[in-house]
Order: sequence, then C-alpha cells, then structure tokens
Amino acid sequence: MDSVIKEDLYRYVGKNCNKISTQLRYFFFTAGFRYIYLFRKSQKAKNPIARVFWTFLLRQCMLRTGIQIPASTKIGRGFRIVHFGHIVINPSAIIGENFNISQGCLIGFSEGGKRGTPIIGNNVCMNANAIIVGNVHIGDNVLISPGTFINFDVPDNSIVIGNPGRIITRDSSPTDKYIIYKL
Repeated sequence: MDSVIKEDLYRYVGKNCNKISTQLRYFFFTAGFRYIYLFRKSQKAKNPIARVFWTFLLRQCMLRTGIQIPASTKIGRGFRIVHFGHIVINPSAIIGENFNISQGCLIGFSEGGKRGTPIIGNNVCMNANAIIVGNVHIGDNVLISPGTFINFDVPDNSIVIGNPGRIITRDSSPTDKYIIYKL
C-alpha cells in the first residue's frame, strides 16, 4: 500500500494501519476510506491506462457514495472522511494535512468580491453541512461547527460557528479532541 494511503488510514486506526486485515476491512467496509484510496491511486497513476482505470473506479465510487472530490484536488496527507455522503470539493481548492470532513460539506468556488476557491490549512475539522466558498484562507487548527457558512478568512486556532459564521479565537488548538491520530 502506498505510503500516503497508509498515512490516510493511520488517521482512522492509528498504528494498526500496517496490518493487511485492517487495510482490507477499511477498504471494503468504510466508504470514506475506499474513496480516499481510489482518490490517491488516481492521483498517483503515471501510466495513462492506469489513470483511466483508477479514475473510472473513483467515478463509480463517487456515484455510490455521493462524494465528489476530483483527483486533481490538492489535499495533504492524513485526509479523513469521517462520515460519507454528499461531500463536494472544488478541484481548485487546496487543503493541508490532517483534514477531517463530514457529510453534507461543500468547499466551493464563488463569484464576486471573493472570486475563487478556498485554501485550507493543517489540522482543520469541518463538521456536517458546513460550507466554505470563495477565495478565503482558513488557518491551521480550525474547528468548523456543523451548519456553518464561511466566506471570509479565518485565523489560526479558531472555532467558527453559525450562519453567517462567527469566529471564536483560542489560545490553543480547538481541534485537538477532534483530530485523532495526527501525523
């Protein structure tokens, strides 16, 4: 198994990520990890035939799970889909390491004054039905509460709550309890 995929699996199970039985169990029975596996394989494919093969499998997984994260999306190591279903990430978005995402989330493009796509830092936890749109920067160690709408920059060590989002800054990382098995 590829080292980046093992690092992604580590975010689910910790040191047990090296066991073949754990790798197979998570591939076959955890839809979020299966999507990540196919996502990474389609990104790493060098041969055009292999790229078409992995992209086809990724597309089939997308149709079954409702997760839409194109292979061209830049996501750092330690990616974890906590709950699968109706997750959409724009291919131009840039996401750091140790990123958690839950069901119903959208990271997308916006027109107008903040035209563009988000850049998300390391150790960010995006909870259910949260939305981030536009050319905004989300700092490191940010916790995004369920149902939050963000179209503004968020500093490091913050919690964002509500619609419209409200920032609560912290002296330490608010994601420590939510980002398990950090890389």
